Amino acid sequence: MSTSDGLSADPPPRSRKDGSPFLILAAGLLLFAALAGTIFLVTRPTTLRIAVGPSGSDDQNLIQALSESFAREGRPIRLSLITTAGAVESIEYLRGHKTDLAVVRGDEELPDGTQSVAILRKNVVVLWSPSGLSKKGAKKESKPKIKSIDDLEGHRVGVIGRTPVNVTLLRVILTESGVNPDKVAVSQFSTTQIAEMVRDPTIDAFMTVGPLDSKITAEAITATAHARGEPVFLPIEVSEALAHKHPLYESEEIPGSVFSSSPARPDDTVETIGVSHLIVAPKSLSETAVGAFIRELFTVRPSLAREVPNAAKIQKPDTDKDAALPAHPGAAAYIDGTERTFMDKYSDYIWGGVLIFSVLGSGTAWLRHYIKRDERKLNTLHREKLLAAISLVRKIDSIEELDALQHEADDILRETLECYDDGAIEEGDLSAYSLVLEQFHHAVVDRRAAINAAAADVPRIRVG
Repeated sequence: MSTSDGLSADPPPRSRKDGSPFLILAAGLLLFAALAGTIFLVTRPTTLRIAVGPSGSDDQNLIQALSESFAREGRPIRLSLITTAGAVESIEYLRGHKTDLAVVRGDEELPDGTQSVAILRKNVVVLWSPSGLSKKGAKKESKPKIKSIDDLEGHRVGVIGRTPVNVTLLRVILTESGVNPDKVAVSQFSTTQIAEMVRDPTIDAFMTVGPLDSKITAEAITATAHARGEPVFLPIEVSEALAHKHPLYESEEIPGSVFSSSPARPDDTVETIGVSHLIVAPKSLSETAVGAFIRELFTVRPSLAREVPNAAKIQKPDTDKDAALPAHPGAAAYIDGTERTFMDKYSDYIWGGVLIFSVLGSGTAWLRHYIKRDERKLNTLHREKLLAAISLVRKIDSIEELDALQHEADDILRETLECYDDGAIEEGDLSAYSLVLEQFHHAVVDRRAAINAAAADVPRIRVG
C-alpha cells in the first residue's frame, strides 16, 4: 500500500535561518555591557579641577600634597591642579567655569552661587606701629606716634600683599572704628619687599592678613623691631560689632607671645578681625562629587598633617542656612550626617532598570515565541499526521511500506527534538508528542507481527 496519503505528504521544511540563538546571545551581551558600564561609572575615580596659587605658596603646596595623597591611596576622588597667580585669578577661573573648585579668601568678590566646601585656615588682621628707636644719649625712649587705630588719621599704613581685598578690609576697620578711611594713606608691598617697607620713613603703621603662624607676619614684625623699635600692636576694639555688621568677618584674638616669646610680641592678648581662607565650589557642582571630596579630605587629613603641618588647620565650613557664605549641599550633607546612601540615590534607577529588563525579557520571550510560530505549527501538523498514521498502519500489507512509514516517523521525531532544543515547543508539547509516537510504534509492532503471521499461513506450492 502506498504512503502517498500518509506521512510522506510533509509540508515544506521549516526554516533554520531565524537566528534566534544569536538574538538571545545579543541580548545577553547587551545586558552584560550595561551592567559592566554601570559598575565602571560608579566605581571609577572622579577628577575635580582645583584652581590655587600662586606657585610655591603654602596653599599650592598643601593642595599638591592632598592631590598626591588621593592618588597614592587610591581614593575615589582625584584632583587636577590649575596653578594661578593668586586668589583673584582663581576666582576668574571659577567665574569662567574653567575649574570645579578654587582656593580663595572669604571676603573676595565671588561669583553668584559660590558656596564653601572646606576652610583651609583662619587668617587674622595684625596691625602695628613702630615705637621708634631712642637716640643715643637720650634719657628716655621716644614715644610711638600711633598707639591705637584712632591715631591713624593723617598717617600712612603699609599693607603687605598686593591683593585689593586687604585694602578693602583696612577701610572697613577704619570706618567701623570711627576713622575716615579717606584720611589714611595706604601703600601696598609684596611679600618680598618687607625690608624696604619697614625702612620707609613715610610708613607709620603696618598691616598683614594671614594665619597666626605666618612666617611673613613674624618676619615683618621682627624687621620692624630691628629697624624702627619694638612694635606697638593696635587692637581692633570694634571687632565684635564689625563682625556682626559684616558676617564674612569674625571677631578673633591674637594670643600673647605668639610672634615672639623673648621679648613677648605681643605682650598681651590683642583683639582683632579674622577671615577664612576657603575651598569653594559653584552650587551647580554635583552634590555627590562634593560630598565624596570632603569625605576623603577629612579622611586623609590626619596623615596629611604629618607631611604638611598646615593640613591640621583644615576645618569644616559653617552649615547654618543664614551663613554669609553657605556650605555646598554636598559638604553640608556630609557634615550634618544626612548623606544619602548608594541605595537612597540610585534605588529608583535600579528598580527602573529591573522593570525595563523585565519588560525586555517579556518582549524577548514574546518575540521568540512569535519567530518560532512556524515550527510550532509544523510540530502540531506532524503530531496530527502520526495520529492519522496509527489508523493507516492497520491497512498496510507489506513490510516494505511499514518500514518506509517508520522511517518517516523517525524523521519527524528528529525535527521535533530540534524544535524542542530551539525552544519552539515546550516540554509539555514534547510529552504529548511522545505519547502519540508511542502509540504509533505499538501499532507498527502489532501490524508487523500480523503481516508476518499471515505470510507464515500461506501454503507453499511444490514445484516439479
